[in-house]
Amino acid sequence: MKVHATAGNEDIAMVYIAETSSGHLVEYVESVQPPLPREKKWVVLVSTMFGCPIGCLMCDAGGYYHGKPTKDEIFAQIDFLVGKRFPDGKIPCEQFKIQFARMGEPSLNLQVLDVLQELPRRYHAPGLMPSISTVAPAGTEKFFNRLLEIKQENYMGGHFQFQVSLHTTDFGLRDHFIPVNKWSFGQIGEYGERFYAAGDRKITLNFALAQGMPVDPTVLLNYFDPDRFLIKITPLNPTYRARENDLVSYIDPLSAEQKYEIIQVLQDAGYQVILSIGETEENYIGSNCGQYLRRHLSADEPINDGYTYQVKECR
Repeated sequence: MKVHATAGNEDIAMVYIAETSSGHLVEYVESVQPPLPREKKWVVLVSTMFGCPIGCLMCDAGGYYHGKPTKDEIFAQIDFLVGKRFPDGKIPCEQFKIQFARMGEPSLNLQVLDVLQELPRRYHAPGLMPSISTVAPAGTEKFFNRLLEIKQENYMGGHFQFQVSLHTTDFGLRDHFIPVNKWSFGQIGEYGERFYAAGDRKITLNFALAQGMPVDPTVLLNYFDPDRFLIKITPLNPTYRARENDLVSYIDPLSAEQKYEIIQVLQDAGYQVILSIGETEENYIGSNCGQYLRRHLSADEPINDGYTYQVKECR
C-alpha cells in the first residue's frame, strides 16, 4: 500500500490517503485521546469501502462508490499503522481499538467478517477491541448473523463494541438523514437482544445530534432495554455535506461543560448516556466521523471550523 498524502498531528490524530493493490484510493486514521498516552489507548479507523453508497446527510464520504476493499486491502491499512508504531507486531496498548468506520458501511462488505475472524491471531494485542458502527441497512442479515458468531467465538467479556447510528427517534427524519432502506427500530432491538451477553459492553445507540432532530426516550424504551443499550450523543462534526444540507449541531463542541436537557431526560428514563466530545483539533485535521479529506481537497469553498491542516504529499 502506497501512502500518497497525510494530514494531522502525531500527538492527536493522523489521516492517511493511500493507494491499495487494486489501484483505489482509501483513507485511514490513527488517533490518541490526550492526556492518555498511546500505551493507554490507541484508536485506528479503517475504510471498508471505496466511497460509500449510503449518502448520509452529514457525511463527506458519501456521494460516490467504487467498490469494496478485500480482506488483504483492509489489513494493509491496519498493518501500515501497526508497522509504523509497533514494528514487531506486539501492541502493548491497554486498549487497541480498531473502528471499521472511516469510509463505507461495514455491513455491506462481507470481507470485514474475515478480518474480524483473523484479527486476534494476527497481532499480539491483549487490549484489542474491534468496533463496528452501522446504520443497519436492509438485507444485511447474513452479515450480522455471522458477526454474532464471531463475537461469541473471539470477543466475549467486553472485548467488542457494537454501535448503531440512529441520530433521531423521528422515523421520517431518520429516513431523510440516512437515505437508504434499513432495519426498523424493532429489528435493531431484537438483534441487540441476541447480540448482548452478560459481561459484554452495552450496545451503543449513536446520535450525532443536529438541531431539530428529536430524541424521545418513550420511543426508545419501546425497543431498547437500558440494561443492554446505552446512548452516545456527539456533536455534528463540520463537514461539507452538513453545510450543504443546512445542518447545525445541537451539541457545542467547544463547550464540554454545557448542560443539555436531553441528557437528563434520557438518564431519568434509565439509560446510561455518554456525551462524547473529542479533541476539537481533530475537526481541523479532518479525522473525525463524517469527515473525508478527499472531499475537502476537491471543495471550492473551504469550511472555517474544519479541515484547516495542510495535506502533505508523500514522495
